[in-house]
Amino acid sequence: MKITGTVQELSAPELAGIRWKISSRSDSNGGSCVEAGALADNSGRVAVRHSHHPEGSVIVYTRAEWDAFLAGARDGEFDFTE
Repeated sequence: MKITGTVQELSAPELAGIRWKISSRSDSNGGSCVEAGALADNSGRVAVRHSHHPEGSVIVYTRAEWDAFLAGARDGEFDFTE
């Protein structure tokens, strides 16, 4: 991994080792889909990307950041009202 400022670039082998999972909430009609997967380096970090653009940017979260996000999602923290 190359670190440039606050940007970390994953190498091709790091990306290839990720077992991506699509959200069960994604529709089957080609809507916007998010994929997430743990890095294979046993660091606990989780990568997230857009499933329709797998060659695009990947955001990597620490295990603590990912767990905080999941807890917030379960608690309705991201249930936006119009």
